[in-house]
Amino acid sequence: MTARIFQQPKSAMQSGKAKSDLWVLEFAPADARWADPLMGWTATRDTQSQVRLTFPTKEAAKAYAAKYGIAARVHAAPTKSLKLQAYADNFR
Repeated sequence: MTARIFQQPKSAMQSGKAKSDLWVLEFAPADARWADPLMGWTATRDTQSQVRLTFPTKEAAKAYAAKYGIAARVHAAPTKSLKLQAYADNFR
């Protein structure tokens, strides 16, 4: 059972910074997905793919993975760049 630990970036529809400081432990898919022949939905037998655990710090997520013997890869947090622009630049 492998997992990845990452800091979730804010979505494109989000202007604030809520929940952008949490770290997420997400399990890697262990089984392939397939299309259900009757409904056409995507199905899987892997129940671990539905689990997303959130932690306040990266160290807490790593400690949880070590405690339960989960092989986890830590992905670096995305860089936060701020584009400063004057309102008048929209009309040039």
